[in-house]
Order: sequence, then C-alpha cells, then structure tokens
Amino acid sequence: MPSKKKAGKTPAPKKELKKSAAKSQPAAKKKSKPAKTPKAKVNKLAKLKKPAAGQETATLISSVVVYKGPLFRVNHDKLLEPGGKPSERDVIRHNGSVVILAIDASKSKKNPWIVIERQYRHAANQYLWELPAGKLDAGEDALTGAKRELAEETGYSAKKWKPLVEYYASPGFLGESMKVFTAEGLVAGDAHPEADEEIEFRLVKLNDVLKMIKKGAIKDGKTLTSVLLYARLAEGKRKK
Repeated sequence: MPSKKKAGKTPAPKKELKKSAAKSQPAAKKKSKPAKTPKAKVNKLAKLKKPAAGQETATLISSVVVYKGPLFRVNHDKLLEPGGKPSERDVIRHNGSVVILAIDASKSKKNPWIVIERQYRHAANQYLWELPAGKLDAGEDALTGAKRELAEETGYSAKKWKPLVEYYASPGFLGESMKVFTAEGLVAGDAHPEADEEIEFRLVKLNDVLKMIKKGAIKDGKTLTSVLLYARLAEGKRKK
C-alpha cells in the first residue's frame, strides 16, 4: 500500500511572511534632529565679529580718569574692539589742535614766504622750528581757533583761509586731532602770546624750508606733514 503523507499547513506566501514579520517587530524610533540656533542670535554674533562698514568703533565698557591737568586728561578705558576682542587702554584725551601754514605769495607764487617759529620744547629738550599752532578751547570751532592762534603768536591775520589736512600725530595713545589750515593774504599786526610762551618767528622761503627739512633741521611732526603736503600739492597743480 502506498504510504500516506501527513497532513500539514499550507506554507504562507513569501509576501505575507514579510508583512507579518514587519508587524511583529516594534516600530523603529525616529532620530531627533538637533535644534537650530535662532537666526536672530546668529545675526547678532556676526555683527560683533564683522561690524558694518562705517560703524567699526569699539564698545566702551568703562572709562576712568586717572589724571587731569590744564591741557589734557588721561583715561583708563576697558572696551571691546570692533572684532570683539576685550582690551584695556590708557588714552590721553585732548580738545584737539590747529596748525596754520601762513603763506605770503605776494612776490612769488612758486616760492612763497612761509611763517615759521622757533621756541623751546621741554618734552624734546631743545629748540624746535615749527609752524604756528595751538590747542582748541572746549567746543571752539577749528577755524576760529586757527585765526586766534595765528594772531596771538605772530600778530598776522589772513584774508583767505582753507583747510589742508587733518591727522592724528600718535593715535596709539593720544586722541589729539590736528587740523591744518592754509592762510593767505597776510596782514601784519601785533603779536600777543600767552605768558608762558617765548616765540621767535620769521618768514622763510618755501624752498629754504624744504632744504631745512632735507638737512634734518626741522623735527616737528606737524611742520613736516604740513609743508611737505603743501609743496607736493602745489607742484601737482603746476604740472597740470
């Protein structure tokens, strides 16, 4: 007799097995995404690191006056520099100064006479040849101060005034701005310098002043800056 096969369950199709296996397994948890940094905070940090053009100034945290005299004061400042770096600085604060390049071109426009002064400077421990100059009073207009200083130190007044340049002599620690004016059409008068000033002044031809500079006879920074710039600009006008 033929052997009988044992009855068994019909095997499930492969697709159904896969579905049932998927149902029996627990659902996989979704990975949580890291929280995004708010855009507003990112923008603020970016502004601190890269200030907008024209706004590259330090953020002053504190400023203490450690010395105050009749001409200037010294501040100890704590600040954040434009790049965000913390810093401490000792700075001399000053109202600013004016410099006058007084020119007499009545006889020669190419080689005019220049008013220069000679006075003793204790900080330099020597006499120096300089252009007329002086400190501005608090809130004083620069041109008004320039006219006052020229009259006080030399007695001259001028019919024509023009700004030449503004610069900082030593910006690493000195906040003094130097504003230079040319003064032409000179009219002589009586000088009335301050009580602590002993000033000798004279008119010297521009070419001779340039020779003094070349020889090292003029060591004053404002005079070097002003005369050399004026001579360069005047030469450029003649070439046009």
